[in-house]
Amino acid sequence: MGARSPLIHLSHVSVRHREHVVLEDVQLEVSEGELIYLIGRTGSGKSSLLRTLYGDLPLSAGSGSVCGVDLQKVKPKNVHQLRRKLGMVFQDFGLLEDRSVDANLDFALQATGWTHRKKKALRIEEVLTAVGLPNKGYKLPHELSGGEQQRVAVARALLNDPPLLLADEPTGNLDPETTEEILELMHALPSQGKTLIMATHDWASMERRPGRTWTCKEGALTDVHA
Repeated sequence: MGARSPLIHLSHVSVRHREHVVLEDVQLEVSEGELIYLIGRTGSGKSSLLRTLYGDLPLSAGSGSVCGVDLQKVKPKNVHQLRRKLGMVFQDFGLLEDRSVDANLDFALQATGWTHRKKKALRIEEVLTAVGLPNKGYKLPHELSGGEQQRVAVARALLNDPPLLLADEPTGNLDPETTEEILELMHALPSQGKTLIMATHDWASMERRPGRTWTCKEGALTDVHA
């Protein structure tokens, strides 16, 4: 049996934000089960790199694959095939305010190709239980605390049981106690075999939960421990 392919492979990739190249000649490989921190100043390319990995920004140079999907072949019409294989958690939660938690999660399942009503309902119940919100599905987002909304966002990221989770400052809008709860939830994922890449400024958390650290600085992505 041969060696497993890396979960993420980028070769000589340029990352753009609008018309500007923010990272050049990015080369990296990521394996399953890794915990990776992405650090750097505002505007250094952290969010743009994550957007490239989930197919929101096209490759402007180089080649890459994420979860077996060739990033050069990702288009708006087929990007759902990539997003079924990864989960995304954002600082602002990204929930639809006009519908319930259950409806938010159902919308995400539909967007990635789920059609069977009972299977969707069962999966929604499973992920809400996994993040500690088994009885909150009927609530609207504004009826939840910030921490609960971010738990829903984590649940949404787990819907397709993806091997890869991308998190962009997931605790940026939370108080310290709630931040710790969300980080405990997310940092359990690598022990379950999932890869977690998290853009963060939380040095204390990084020291308590060590992993690989990438830094975005002056147009380059560097592995601090390489």
